[in-house]
Amino acid sequence: MKKYKIVSLFSGGGGLDLGFKKANFDIVFATDIDESAVLTYKKNISEKIIQADINTLPMSTFPDCDVIIGGPPCQAFSLAGKRDTDDPRAKLVFKYLEIIKCKLPKIFLMENVTGILSAKTKEGKKVIDELISSFKEIGYELKYNILEATDFGIPQKRRRVILVGTRKGFEFSFPKPNHGDGLLPYVTAYDALGDLPDCIGVKSGTQNYKCNPFTDYQKLMRLDSINVSDHFEQSTSQLDKYIIAHVKPGGNYMDIPLEVNSKRIRRLIQDGGHTTCYGRLDPNKPSYTINTYFNRPNVGCNIHYEQDRLISLREALRLQSFPDTFVVVSSSKQKKNMIVGNAVPPMLAYELALSIKKALKEVE
Repeated sequence: MKKYKIVSLFSGGGGLDLGFKKANFDIVFATDIDESAVLTYKKNISEKIIQADINTLPMSTFPDCDVIIGGPPCQAFSLAGKRDTDDPRAKLVFKYLEIIKCKLPKIFLMENVTGILSAKTKEGKKVIDELISSFKEIGYELKYNILEATDFGIPQKRRRVILVGTRKGFEFSFPKPNHGDGLLPYVTAYDALGDLPDCIGVKSGTQNYKCNPFTDYQKLMRLDSINVSDHFEQSTSQLDKYIIAHVKPGGNYMDIPLEVNSKRIRRLIQDGGHTTCYGRLDPNKPSYTINTYFNRPNVGCNIHYEQDRLISLREALRLQSFPDTFVVVSSSKQKKNMIVGNAVPPMLAYELALSIKKALKEVE
């Protein structure tokens, strides 16, 4: 069976790549600027990654391929109004266009936050319109769609824009949801985490699972895994521990007692909104979006649904659909959180990889 060749740009820890690898694509080259991301990628996916500023790499660095995955962050597109900009983030966009134009992959894929659809360049033009026009000039039709992670069996509400460019003759269709109304039920936080043991206090070591897997999702996450790693308790202040103890499952800052002496919390209660602030997971629903600050109670819905603590690194990985064999490599806690919070859920990447493979096969 033919293995299509992949070049991965802005690879991070490899959530997108993990899905394509599972779909039997051959990753021939990857790159990222962050050392911890590159070490994590090497540990879990492939040695075929280099740590580098992509703006400094000559075109000869990038091998020929069938598909390019990964792309610059949203802010880079917003800053890329004029080619004479000195902002290095804006240069990422022009470098990306140059790579696509030079290597001419059959298909390329980027993931971005939904804000890219409303973002504008310095000249006031819509970023998405500029992208469609720029890629059309080099021979690509650009399609985009907002995909919701829960629709694909991931226990997390995470809406992201997926952009796919195809050369003439290739027809790509976005994957259809397989969970939701009239389909398989959504995977809940309890479905995802219920077999994990209590956290340990130390920052290293492994544990046995609490019980046998009792959901299909747990079975999928535990493939080839014999124990639980990276499942330690996050550090919290005494005040945060007091707050956490008062938030009910599915609740948020509105559950915090009024006697808590915090101007921020009083302002939140008075003004409303910020649904996930000091949020606790609801065991019967998917989690909210895993961000890069899941070690803090006030930035997202990061409190365990049953235990009075924040979710662990392993639990965040589970909610992102990373298997239990996946290990994040870094001496920095925040770098680990960034790798996990910024990743594309591998299960979503897998569905996209299958759709791209279908488009490639139809032209063979």
